Amino acid sequence: MPTVEEARRQLQDAGRYMMTNGLAWGNAGNISARTGEDRYLITASGTFLGELEDDDLVECSFAAGRLHESDKKPSKELPMHRAVYELRPEVNAVLHASPFYSTMIACSDLALPSDWFVETMYYLERVARVPYRHPGSDALGEAVAAHAKDANVLLLEHHGVLVFDTSVREARMALQTLEMACRMLVTAGAAGVKLRNLEPEVVKDFLMNAGYKPRRKWES
Repeated sequence: MPTVEEARRQLQDAGRYMMTNGLAWGNAGNISARTGEDRYLITASGTFLGELEDDDLVECSFAAGRLHESDKKPSKELPMHRAVYELRPEVNAVLHASPFYSTMIACSDLALPSDWFVETMYYLERVARVPYRHPGSDALGEAVAAHAKDANVLLLEHHGVLVFDTSVREARMALQTLEMACRMLVTAGAAGVKLRNLEPEVVKDFLMNAGYKPRRKWES
């Protein structure tokens, strides 16, 4: 788990990366990193992810909310970030964004396979859809909480995506893999290309034995 200063630098780097690589746009999106068992840094409301200053990241706790007096308020999407941290103690970073292709899939009925190639097998191991709730609402936080234990990538219908992982770097990789897979899905469909899926036993063997990444632990 990073210190507050380490988390601040990591989030600033991630914000620039997301903006440079088409994973974020305008002032849409918000990102956070855990800095303690019950606290985390989250971007302030209305910030531009590509140019995050130190005071654009607000430290909050589960119970008390904002920990320090500041002119800036934490993102209104705080309820869904907090829900993930409370339910998944191994998660140290949460990224919310609206990349073009991923958001297109979130606004559709298309299923996103995770059994195409190495990165999708790992980073998109479990993808769930979250029914639309208004951004920033407690209802959205509750909807995220209902799925956070059973997935590591959430498609927020008619809104965007939420990815979370053990570090900012891993969450960033998951977000980029998600956007790549969604782009492949849309492009292949438009071109009439049928993408083949790996056999379920091959996917299981990869996740259990390939040693690509430490195996995630699921309750079910």
